[in-house]
Amino acid sequence: MKNILLLLLVSLTLACTASENTPPEPDKPTKIIFLIGDGMGLSAVSTGFYFGDQPSVFNRFHEIGLQQTSSASHKITDSAASGTALATGTLTYNGAIGVDTAKVSLQNIAELVASMGWSTGVVATSTISHATPASFYAHVEQRSMEEEIAVQMLDSEIDFFAGGGRAKFNERADSTDILLLAAEKGFTIDTTSLPAPGSLNGDQKYGFLPQAGSMPSRRDGRGDFLPDATVLAISHLSQDQEGFFLMVEGSQIDWAGHANDAKYLVGEMLDFEKVIAAALDFAEKDGNTLVVVTADHETGGYALGPEVPKEGQEGYSDYTVIEPVFATGQHTATLIPVFAFGPGAENFKGIYKNTEINHKMVALLKGE
Repeated sequence: MKNILLLLLVSLTLACTASENTPPEPDKPTKIIFLIGDGMGLSAVSTGFYFGDQPSVFNRFHEIGLQQTSSASHKITDSAASGTALATGTLTYNGAIGVDTAKVSLQNIAELVASMGWSTGVVATSTISHATPASFYAHVEQRSMEEEIAVQMLDSEIDFFAGGGRAKFNERADSTDILLLAAEKGFTIDTTSLPAPGSLNGDQKYGFLPQAGSMPSRRDGRGDFLPDATVLAISHLSQDQEGFFLMVEGSQIDWAGHANDAKYLVGEMLDFEKVIAAALDFAEKDGNTLVVVTADHETGGYALGPEVPKEGQEGYSDYTVIEPVFATGQHTATLIPVFAFGPGAENFKGIYKNTEINHKMVALLKGE
């Protein structure tokens, strides 16, 4: 009897030890919302802490990393190469959309999850055929090929898109109105406005193109198009029981940086914070959604400096007043913050190349 009890005790001890030494199963999200603030560096992220009328949404993140953005061809990347790196996990040359340095097409994450049965979407305030959104569905040698990119949208795995750029579809150099082909490609296209969430058929693909060119800036009357389109996309794509991938770009943060226009940038950042809040609200309720927020690069060398003495005045800068300043009108090579929330968010801590963001998302999808 004593021997039996001893054997049982040894067995239990070994079982407990094995359990303690076995790493837990990795979290596997069933939905991913990937939010890209084009040109959004750390100072842009800091904007909401000083210029917003609500606490910054970035306070809601606890898992934070840094990514390095250089492309295969340049120390300072453009949006095409960085968008492709984020979408495919492969470095490429500036100007490339969805192809490697040999100009061979690469599978992007939207195509990967579509092969798993997930629904997919892209939303932007630029033309929908612009560099970053295009990186998640198109494959061309140069980002300037926007009319070819528009053709590829209608042949893509994307189930929902919203942004500017209607003219790339129906006012083309080849005089072809490819929106007339949308229905046979499975798309219902609306060129007027966004409908209310919950009004879309889960079995239908949708595209929203309310502007011939890019969407207006926030201060020039865009309203809540970006957060509203994000909510509409989530509402539509979440009807898919398998899962969904959604990429949303705050496109014009970059344009404000290029223009060295601080008021423009502040408005675009506060608008992007609404998008992040909508994604986090959904993720918190859902429990199986990974939200990743980052940028493709920084633009403008934007910094939050003190108000400087005016000409003819003496004394030090006024440290009680923030006066945004810019170092350049171009992109910069600064490291970019990465924020993550939800299943697997802890994997995004550390410092790594931009391609690793894609690798980390794909590894989570595969349960690795």
